Amino acid sequence: MTDFSPREIVSELDRHIIGQDKAKRAVAIALRNRWRRLQLDETLREEVLPKNILMIGPTGVGKTEISRRLAKLANAPFLKVEATKFTEVGYVGRDVEQIIRDLVEVGISIVRETKRREVQAKAHLAAEERVLDALVGATASPATRDSFRKKLRAGEMDDKEIDIEVTSQPSNLPMMDIPGMPGGQIGIANLSDMLGKMMGGRAKQRRTTVKQAYQPLIQEEADKLVDQDTLVQEAIKVVENNGIVFIDEIDKICAREGARVGGDVSREGVQRDLLPLIEGTTVSTKHGPVKSDHILFIASGAFHVAKPSDLLPELQGRLPIRVELNALTREDFRRILTETEASLIKQSIAMMGTEGLNLVLTDDAIDAIADLAVSVNASVENIGARRLQTIMERVLDEISFTAPDRAGETVTIDGDYVKKTVGDLAANADLSRFIL
Repeated sequence: MTDFSPREIVSELDRHIIGQDKAKRAVAIALRNRWRRLQLDETLREEVLPKNILMIGPTGVGKTEISRRLAKLANAPFLKVEATKFTEVGYVGRDVEQIIRDLVEVGISIVRETKRREVQAKAHLAAEERVLDALVGATASPATRDSFRKKLRAGEMDDKEIDIEVTSQPSNLPMMDIPGMPGGQIGIANLSDMLGKMMGGRAKQRRTTVKQAYQPLIQEEADKLVDQDTLVQEAIKVVENNGIVFIDEIDKICAREGARVGGDVSREGVQRDLLPLIEGTTVSTKHGPVKSDHILFIASGAFHVAKPSDLLPELQGRLPIRVELNALTREDFRRILTETEASLIKQSIAMMGTEGLNLVLTDDAIDAIADLAVSVNASVENIGARRLQTIMERVLDEISFTAPDRAGETVTIDGDYVKKTVGDLAANADLSRFIL
């Protein structure tokens, strides 16, 4: 779990997201409260429940981006889901308890990586012995092995091909639910995996270079040194105490007023199924029961058609912290283009640089792009910062196409060029509706 202060978390988010200070503060405080709770004694810790958040704001203003950046900062099991992907229990589709099952898998991956790092040195030595076995044989004299070990460590044998034996990974084929068993799933090829484990794992011969052989061998040796049962129990504990779930598009499962018929019944059903999950319940997973009492839920929605009050009253009560995100202004668009760490302009300059083309955008070009974004958003449909991508692609269309033939040139884009390429389309509302 990260121990960043709220100020540090906001500062990190500022590098990638412009404006939306209220939302940043809310998630920063919520994240810090996770750390604060873990410092309490056990009796009080059980009583402190997370203050779940509802983020409300138009599309393209940074709701999802905040969740993406938070996931990297949190250093905790984090899962982002779309509310529209779930159906009410009893209907065909995924039920909301799958959220917790997926979160447990994320937790196991995080803990496994941590455990692997702890035994990295031992695993590396064991992998080195297996590479030496493949190079000189298990019966080679100690002097021969030492001689080859020196060459290995000096990198002289990196390109030499060897045959190694690795245990085949579990199948990644789709999973299907086992009827009548909550949380029970089996993959199409999982039966052969299980039989393989009973027989001691299925070993597979692979021909590879010495350099490429190290990674799978180190992973395999690290997994042998880690107790899998302890790993799973630790992961469940981490998920229960530090887990964060971001539910996007929650406004799309609102039953709109005066239209509580047809498919909307299922929408309300998803909300009803979310209630116990957010309040705190025990979910059965294939790794054992998992409590959701202390998992932090952050929900977000544009609420263009529906209103937050259209959510079930019980669900509203379980999302006590409301944060409104503002629509973006011309100045915000300008800052998004210039100030963010991986802004569209920096990306475009770097992409053209790969062709040997030096791309320069003047200040008036940036102003023109920001003006066009505001104008088209106002006249057609407000899609927020996503409009900048559409306009940038249109501006760079000709340059992107001819870039391979113009290596070594310097191309300057100014305000006039932007207006020439996009201005006419932006002025014609009917055309911009389809093209921008």
